[in-house]
Amino acid sequence: MENNTSPLYFNLTMFMNIGNYRYPAFVLCLLLCAFIVSANLVVIVVIAREKSLHEPMYIFILCLSVNSVYGSAGFFFRFLKDLLSDSHLISRPACFTQIYVIYTYASYELTLLGIMAYDRYVAVCQPLHYHSKITSRMISKLVAIAWIYPAFSVGTCVYLSSRLPLCDNKIPKVFCANWNVVKLSCVSTALNNLVGMLVTTSTVFLPLVFVLYTYTRIFLVCRKRSSEFKSKVIQSCLPHIITFVNYSITVFCDVSLSRINLEELNPFLAIILSLEFVVIPPILNPLVYGLKLPEIRKIILRTLSCSKSAQTVKA
Repeated sequence: MENNTSPLYFNLTMFMNIGNYRYPAFVLCLLLCAFIVSANLVVIVVIAREKSLHEPMYIFILCLSVNSVYGSAGFFFRFLKDLLSDSHLISRPACFTQIYVIYTYASYELTLLGIMAYDRYVAVCQPLHYHSKITSRMISKLVAIAWIYPAFSVGTCVYLSSRLPLCDNKIPKVFCANWNVVKLSCVSTALNNLVGMLVTTSTVFLPLVFVLYTYTRIFLVCRKRSSEFKSKVIQSCLPHIITFVNYSITVFCDVSLSRINLEELNPFLAIILSLEFVVIPPILNPLVYGLKLPEIRKIILRTLSCSKSAQTVKA
């Protein structure tokens, strides 16, 4: 391909390594997609319909589930199509749209985990001020910031990448990724690198540092309190800790993989590792919050019990 061109299509080269395994992979991924969407929709519907769950922590959990559905839809629909296709070309607009959806999904996850950490910090460390600080208005502001800032910051990165003249169209992944596109540039990418660093710092590292800070403060408070108090804190914070640790690991794997040549790795290992952050968190979140938090678990079990009873009566 000639220099200083703007290819109309990108070629996702990692699909070439799947070969005849694409059919069982399609069935497995279709089942995963169906589970992710249905499990997260259950959490969304339960929290939205049950007035007793209209509290800050559950509102944030609802936002996490909405984000999981959003990210899964942005990834799986195209990925499932590519698995069965002989051609793995993706148009330029579709590629940048996929980048935007996947990267905003990743950013939303971290900013939401950050405001959830703040909620737990106030509840544990400043319980007397909880209702005065975590008001409906404050919740609206926090959620708005968690959604709006990543939307604009990621949009800026994608816009700058879309303006680059590219010397090739091969992306060694199973989905479009911003850094892989930037590496195809025929010109200097200093501005892209600077903006990308600022966005990564503000949407990834700052939320991670903030969560670590809040849990350090929570740990210091728990050291001086009773065993009963510690037990309640663990029960309240454990789902968030599990989600945070899981997502931190998957993001670390994705960032590390983006800096190396994936084609030098075992192709199946490379594909599995590159899919972690778009597959594992949306699966784990509804399981952790639906099964660990007793309030959500009780309502889900009660709903299932009522539906079974209704079916028995009809029969």
